[in-house]
Amino acid sequence: MDATLATTLQIVITVMAGIGAQVVAEWVQIPAIVFLLLFGVILGSSVLNWLHPDQLGTGLEVLIALLVAVILFEGGFNLQLRELGRVSGSLRNLVTIGTLITILGGGLAAHWLSEFPWAIAFLYGALVVVTGPVVINSLLRHVKVDRQVATILEGEGVLIDPIGAILAVVVLNVVLNGQSNPFNIAGDLIFRLGIGGGIGAVGAWLMGVLLRRATFLSEDLKTLVVLAGLWGLFGLAQTIRSEAGLMATVVAGIVLRAFALPEERLLKRFKGQLTTLAVSVLFILLSADLSIAGILALGWGGLFTVFALMFVVRPMSVFACTWKSDLNWRQKIFLSWIAPRGIIAASVASIFAILLTQRGINGGDSIKALVFLTIILTVVLQSVSAQMLANLLKITAEDTTGAVIVGCSPLSLLIARLLRDRGESIALIDTDPDSYPTDANLKVFIRSALDTDVLEEAGLASVGTFLAMTNNSEVNLVLAQRAIEEFAPPRVLSVFPADATASIKIQGAFTSQFNLKTWNQFLSDNAVKLGETEFGENFEAQQAYLRSLIDSETVLPVLLERDNSLQVCPAEMTWQVGDRLIYLLHDPKPKLLKVLGGSNQTKLTLEKLSEIEEIPVLEASVDESSV
Repeated sequence: MDATLATTLQIVITVMAGIGAQVVAEWVQIPAIVFLLLFGVILGSSVLNWLHPDQLGTGLEVLIALLVAVILFEGGFNLQLRELGRVSGSLRNLVTIGTLITILGGGLAAHWLSEFPWAIAFLYGALVVVTGPVVINSLLRHVKVDRQVATILEGEGVLIDPIGAILAVVVLNVVLNGQSNPFNIAGDLIFRLGIGGGIGAVGAWLMGVLLRRATFLSEDLKTLVVLAGLWGLFGLAQTIRSEAGLMATVVAGIVLRAFALPEERLLKRFKGQLTTLAVSVLFILLSADLSIAGILALGWGGLFTVFALMFVVRPMSVFACTWKSDLNWRQKIFLSWIAPRGIIAASVASIFAILLTQRGINGGDSIKALVFLTIILTVVLQSVSAQMLANLLKITAEDTTGAVIVGCSPLSLLIARLLRDRGESIALIDTDPDSYPTDANLKVFIRSALDTDVLEEAGLASVGTFLAMTNNSEVNLVLAQRAIEEFAPPRVLSVFPADATASIKIQGAFTSQFNLKTWNQFLSDNAVKLGETEFGENFEAQQAYLRSLIDSETVLPVLLERDNSLQVCPAEMTWQVGDRLIYLLHDPKPKLLKVLGGSNQTKLTLEKLSEIEEIPVLEASVDESSV
């Protein structure tokens, strides 16, 4: 077969297998790296022998370098500095102190358990410092944990990749050249990070200025300008100092995101698609070159080394780095378990294996096999167990409490007080100074909710619910979309007409036919009762009766308690046995009593109401059965 055609077929098979693995992963809701590794091994020399990455020669290293640059840039571009600031202490410790603990712990484990020479053992420790943003992001798409934990995992995955890769190169130079002066080693590491960070920051700033001012460029061309620019910055930094390009791409992504370009959404989509392709190609090629026999040759020592990294080194690192943080023990346990290794570890290990073999140093293939065993075990075990562990520890996004409510009205104030009485963090936002409630225990911002800083001050980044219920439904939808884009809270609800077009991530509040002005008037007139009911054995009859009252706009479902979690009722809520519903019942009697008694206000008291508890349908069915 012609050499050109053979190489072409290698690339075609790689891309088809990579995208196929992504499709399967989306279907079964498991991080794609699991299937990328599996497909790569099957197509490689160990099984079908269809893929031969070595045929690419030096082109493989070039491909790895350029695609890794895209992956790291996309990771940096997706980071939100606002969220990182809230966990900066823990994150800083994880990428500094945590890195030191991992390299020492991993090195000791590899030496004592896998019997690697000290130099090769610490090279392994440096390679497994990185956690892999692609794998983390893929895992977090399927496992919705609370935002604080997710931010730490995302930030660590992105920031530690260039640090770990550069650290591994520094350790490799020690192995190859025998340099052992700790000051020289530290200086080399800092110099590479500084060069890369400086070039990335300046280059991204210039790129951002160009994109803002070059109005003659089409949106499609602007995305390609960014791609060319990031590869240019990567190449420049690599020319000055090897591996400095990795830091340059991460910093470039972070700085360019800070420009808040109008084309940001298009850039994210384009870079996301390019990253998916890059990860697919790299993992297929790297795993195809993996020797199953080499992994099996590691024996129990290799297995115990990885387990020591997962069950001893990682927990030590997390608990040491978060010692004085506001994270609770459940969050720390989850962070201790989730540290999957990914594409950076695989690519750097593959290159190192080649370099060590070329220099006649034994251990290149063994260290590559051990790194891939680490990737396989951490990815598979942690991906499969992450959701179960998050549920067990009760740190899923759905378990996040608290709410930010936009619009101060009688109904929103009632909801705020009910949630506050449960000990939840509540904030209200409104632009009307006259809407300020008399309740001093409620946190209210008389400012525009369109201002992202206001949403941040209100605590939207750490609460579970965002509710937009102003009198303007169009404004409500805009606010809800802004909340999703900037803070991505677990639950976003908005008051808007049933026929309005809204994002699938925005839920309608209360009922599909809900009229905010009507119910606010009922509350102002004291023409309502506040009731609660629990769905029990007579579930079907209860549900049918309540639905009929809701459809007739006699009852408004307000809050639903399930598994000790109190949430604002969405319009499409499905009730279950054991749920506790808090509702408003339209009843003009309180208004009449108020007029007759000369009272200006009737305080709502939560109670079980006979109008709801005594179900007419049930009584009718009982009478019929007795005839």
